[in-house]
Amino acid sequence: MDTWLCVCVLLGLQLSCCFGYEGSGYYVDDEDSYARRYAGTPWCAPVKVKHGQVSCQTPRGERHNNVLGTRCKIRCNRGYEMHGHHEILCHANKQWSGNYACREVRCMKLSVPVNGGYKCTDGSYFNSRCQFYCSPGYTLRGDKSATCLHTHTWSAGQTMCVDEEAPVIKCPTVKDRTAEPGKLSVRITWDSPEGKDTADGILTDVDLKGKPPGSYFPEGNHKLSYTVFDRAGNKGSCRFNIRVRVKRCTPLAIPDNGWMRCDSAGDNYGATCEFRCLGGYELQGSAARVCQSTQDWSGQETVCAPMKINVVVRSAAALLDQFYEKRRLLIISAPTAANHYYRFQMTNLQHAQCGLDLRHVTVVELVGIWPAQIGRIRHQLIPPPLALQLRLLMRLSTNSFNMVLLDKQGTDRQRYTFPVTSAEIFTTIDTFTQRIEEMQLQKEAGHSC
Repeated sequence: MDTWLCVCVLLGLQLSCCFGYEGSGYYVDDEDSYARRYAGTPWCAPVKVKHGQVSCQTPRGERHNNVLGTRCKIRCNRGYEMHGHHEILCHANKQWSGNYACREVRCMKLSVPVNGGYKCTDGSYFNSRCQFYCSPGYTLRGDKSATCLHTHTWSAGQTMCVDEEAPVIKCPTVKDRTAEPGKLSVRITWDSPEGKDTADGILTDVDLKGKPPGSYFPEGNHKLSYTVFDRAGNKGSCRFNIRVRVKRCTPLAIPDNGWMRCDSAGDNYGATCEFRCLGGYELQGSAARVCQSTQDWSGQETVCAPMKINVVVRSAAALLDQFYEKRRLLIISAPTAANHYYRFQMTNLQHAQCGLDLRHVTVVELVGIWPAQIGRIRHQLIPPPLALQLRLLMRLSTNSFNMVLLDKQGTDRQRYTFPVTSAEIFTTIDTFTQRIEEMQLQKEAGHSC
């Protein structure tokens, strides 16, 4: 007998039906009436699948899809997956053979990018679209969004937030500065700038190219820069200038027949220039001049004029005062112009006139015996009375050759009773303290014989 064919048997007055069918009424030998009155009725609960489709087969093609023996196949819509059995059978106990449900596909939770995040339209469920974003200061690299696929995976690859933005640093503003009097540089300070990072705010290092604050900056324009680095290796820079001015006067010229010594740069504000004259010349004007803040020199123009000696004075002391702090004197006394010591000495000195002028030495000659004695300073004659006073003042004998060397303060430094070479005289003078300074100045000025 076919298992799907069911026959009701009349047992007495009661119909006995196949398992899974119920009898109703009495046997009527009418096929249409049987189909109408004894057809199979629903047995299991109707199959309803949310987010899916059901395909059922009944034993005899009955109109109902939940009769005994019905076999149903369940298929979930795209984006949903079966939880339970794909195929179920209606059993005699009016229960389906298994549970079933179409549940939405769910992807694993997305990894949150470091220093960033994401926002999703529907969490981690199918077709949810997640948009990635980064914290301020970071740039998104990789996929900008990800979609949950039916395969339980996300459509995006690797997404990162990277720090590519350079840190910011603002350099100080330093005004132009002017050097102080007598100096060619100025000490400048400023507050060291602090950089800012738009990402994590952490800076690894700040480098200064140039002199640090608190340094002395010389005249001119100085370019400096600060560079700051963040932890990602990005760098930001700024630059600033420091301009130092030095007030200067018009450079002074060295006077003819003299020399000049200046401190500092020689023409800057506060610089002092001192002047000296060569032997046989005296200084007129200012012995020292200072460069002022107005960039003009103080005092008057300096000139080295030939020294004027006045031999028409009343006393020997007045004559000597003209040489005080200006000239050294070499006074030569002889009884007659024919004195061989005198003649030898004068001949020797005539050949050494340059050396005498270099050492600021003036030769004074006293020759003869009163009342026939005369005196001479180069081409100027000294009156006999004044010559006598000078001999007496210097305690020079009229009967023999004598020679005395006086320094610029009128001090008797050396006496000779016989002729000496000019080299011996120069050696003696060059040991004087004041002469050592003169020699240095003359060397700087290039004065020599």
